[in-house]
Amino acid sequence: MAKPMTKTQLVAALAEDMGTDKKSAGAALEAVCALITREVSAGGAVTLPGVGKIYCRERPERMVRNPATGEQIKKDADKVVKMTIAKALKDSVNG
Repeated sequence: MAKPMTKTQLVAALAEDMGTDKKSAGAALEAVCALITREVSAGGAVTLPGVGKIYCRERPERMVRNPATGEQIKKDADKVVKMTIAKALKDSVNG
């Protein structure tokens, strides 16, 4: 399995695809990431066409087990960020 693309590599590829400089591409990437973070943190969702949907889901209070001791403890309700992958991306991966 190949290593994940780093932020520097992503910015360079984005700049090339956009026909712009790395500074502009980096600013665009930062703006998109900030927008996604703000929207999902507020309980909303963001759909990236052709990629997927990023959203926040609430998990109820539940019992969990400490694997080291086997002790059962109650875990408070919390929120978790999820992503549903778009069919177009799944299809492109599977050919």
